[in-house]
This record gives sequence, C-alpha cells and structure tokens, in this order.
Amino acid sequence: MDLDRNKRNIIIASMVAMFLAAVEGTVVITAVPTIVKSLNGFHLISWVFSTYLLTSTITTPIYGKLADLYGRKNILTLGIIIFLIGSFLCGLSQSMYLLILFRAVQGIGAGSIFTLTYTIIGDLFSVSGRAKVQGWLSTVWGIASLVGPFLGGFLIDTLSWHWIFFINIPFGIISVVFIQRNLKENFEKRGVCIDYLGTLILTISIVLFLYGFLAGEKKESGSILFVLMYVLLAFIFLVVFYFVEKKAKEPVMPFEIFTKSSTVVNILGFLQSAVLIAMNVYVVLYIQNVLGFSATISGLCMAAMSFTWLVSSMFLAKYITKYSKKNIVLSSSIILLIGSMVLSVLDINSPLILVIIAVSILGFGFGGNLNTQTIVIQDSVEYSTRGAAVAVNTLFRNLGQTIGISVFGSIFNFSIIKYFEKLHIGGIEPSNLYNTSSLNSNLSAELIKESLNSGLHILFMCFVVLNVISLIISLCLPRRIEGEQLDI
Repeated sequence: MDLDRNKRNIIIASMVAMFLAAVEGTVVITAVPTIVKSLNGFHLISWVFSTYLLTSTITTPIYGKLADLYGRKNILTLGIIIFLIGSFLCGLSQSMYLLILFRAVQGIGAGSIFTLTYTIIGDLFSVSGRAKVQGWLSTVWGIASLVGPFLGGFLIDTLSWHWIFFINIPFGIISVVFIQRNLKENFEKRGVCIDYLGTLILTISIVLFLYGFLAGEKKESGSILFVLMYVLLAFIFLVVFYFVEKKAKEPVMPFEIFTKSSTVVNILGFLQSAVLIAMNVYVVLYIQNVLGFSATISGLCMAAMSFTWLVSSMFLAKYITKYSKKNIVLSSSIILLIGSMVLSVLDINSPLILVIIAVSILGFGFGGNLNTQTIVIQDSVEYSTRGAAVAVNTLFRNLGQTIGISVFGSIFNFSIIKYFEKLHIGGIEPSNLYNTSSLNSNLSAELIKESLNSGLHILFMCFVVLNVISLIISLCLPRRIEGEQLDI
C-alpha cells in the first residue's frame, strides 16, 4: 500500500492518539494501590475507573454525530485537548474526590479518540487499505497493554504517581500537531439528529446505579434500602430509555440490531468485561499490598497477561475459519474459568509465579473470547448495520467495566469491614485502613494484609461464579451466526 506523506502522518497521529487512550488504562491500574494509599481513599478505588469509563462511554456516540456536523479534525482535536486538560489536573490532584472529578474530564476527551480515529481511517482509505491500517491501530492496544504496566510501575518507583498523568501531555501535543497539519477535510455540513434525550436518560440511569452502590459501601443504618431505592430508580429510567429509543429518529442504541447471536455476545461482553477490569485492578492490589512487591514488579506480572492475550489473538486468527466461532468462544470461556479458579486459591503466602500463571491463563482466555465476539457481532447483522452493532457491543463492554468495578468495589469494601467486625475491632474501614492516627495505631501491617487478602479472596471467588455463568451463556450462542452468509 503506497502512502503519501500526509496519509502517513495522519496514521502516525491516529496511532499516537489511540496509544494515549489505551495506555492510560493500564498505567492507572498499576498506580492505583499507590494513589489510594497516598490520598487515603481505598473506599473510592472503584470510582477512579468508573467515572472515566462512564464519561467515555456516554460521549462516544455524541462525538460521532458532532464529527458529521463540524468535521473529524476539529472534533478529534477538541477531544484530545480535553483529555490532556483532564490528565494535567489529575496529576495535580491532592484528594481522591478531585482525582475522580478530573478522571471524568479525561473520559470525556477519550470518547472522541475511541470514536474518531477509526472514522478518519475509514474516510481516507479504500476497503482493502482500511483493513491493513485498522490492523495497525489494533496493534497499538496490544503494545499499550504490554508497555503500560511497566511504564506505570517505573514512573511510580522512580518519580511519583503524579507523573503517570503528566506523561500523556507530550504525546497528546504531537498527535494534535500532526492532525492539524496533515488532515485536509472536504465535508458537507448536513443536518443530523443527535439523540440527546436518550443519551441523557441512559446517563442518569447508570449514574443512579453507580451512586447507589457507592452509598452502599458505607456501613450506615438503612444503607441497603438506600441502594435498592437508587437501583429501582435506575431501572425506571432504563424503561423510559427503551420507549424513548423506540421513537427516536437516530437512537443512540438501535434495538433492531439485537439478533440472537448479538444479544448473547453483548451479555458475554458485559460480564467478561466486568471481570476483566476488576481482575486488572485487584490483582495489582494483591501483588503490591498483600505480597509486598513493587509497582514495577506488579506491572511486569500484568504484562504477562497482555502477552498471552496477543498470542491468543494471533493463534485464533489462523483457526477461526477452521473451527466454528461458537467453539472458540466456548473453549475461551473454559480457559477463563480455569484462570479464575487459580486466582481463587491465592493467599497471603502464595508465590509470585502462581499469580503470573493465573493472569497468563486469563489473558489467553480474554484474547480468544473478546476478539471472537467482535467477529460474531459483525457477522450477526447485515453489512449496513455493522457499525452500529459494533458500537453497541463496545457500549455493553464499557458498561460492564463501569458497573463491574463499582459493584466489585462495594463487595471488597464490605468484606474488609466485616473482617474487622469478626475480630471485634471497631471503626476500621477501607477509608482509614492505612491511617496512622490513634484509631488504628495498634493495627499491625500483617493484620492489614490479612484483611486485604480476605476481601480479595471473596472477589476472586466472584470471578469464578461470573465465569461459570459466562460459560453457560456461551452455550446459547448459535452454531450458525445470523447474517454471516452476507459477509462476502
């Protein structure tokens, strides 16, 4: 494929922007144990991720419509700038609440990167050229997964956690300069109908659900009723959302794309993405705060998962046409179950090699599962609706991560509280676990490790349960995918 200078520079800019958004997740995961100890915010650990995921998820369909109105270059540039502002403010944060707020700003900007980089490539290249360039963009995610944990650990151990956010700025500036100088657009402004009402209602529903579980982390009388009230309100808004979307001219979530195959895959994507984000966060927490290894070591351990993920993707690419997609999803789900079972036997004295084995198995399972699910989604609908189907699948995965990290965070915090209650030690919560005040001055480091290990063991058992459910659901996937005969 021959490329002129402008196209080559646009590809570079797109890859840098994609790397910017992709590496952010893995870098922050490595840094979270250090951050929450520094800012005394163990009870808010889930919201560091959920706010970022929520805002990036909700803004994704909006950016696509805005790009039609005002051009890809301008909207992508705006998104990157918002992302960089959020990154800079995150680096300056001196409290968990400010960090969470600025992570939300980051997510707003990231929504444009996830959406518009592929859109720009689609505008510039023919079908044959597009597949190759999009393959390069996909490779960026793999590189980010390998580099991110190590980079995060290195920056924390040599500088401070603040630098994991500052490091984004030069990459973002390079991307903006390349895009502005090289992307020449000829587009016609056309009227588009942005589903603001549907997006707003969906956002309210998700926020109500997340806030309910955040409030439920508190050990106050009536907190369970409080959670149930917010969950009920969230469900009501979801029902309203359904009827609004049925009447919307351009719905943010078109329901006609939900075939049997896509529905099964969307449910799988939701559940497995919830496990994926929680596994990334809490395995790192286990390595650093229970086993006592450095951030760099934890990053290297998690890089093992990224490596097997890539191996799995390349391996299955050769056999996906030989064996049915259902068989690959089933086998990958079994591998995920095995990996989560290995996690569930970890304790305070487990060797590090056992952790590496567990995450390596999980990486292979996730790589086979999620990549194949994307292909199933593409084959389950007509060619003209593939874009919408893939976007909705991405939405479900992001929602799984957003809701999953919040729910698992609630379970983890509740488990720690109950651990100390069983020991008849009052007043100890995740929010003050590492507080050096007189409240817990007699609390030994070993007892803290044991409390964390107890909470993490419960989480890892939850992973096993969810992976069993995923395996059962994968059995419902049709052997013949609806619409795959249209892929010619």
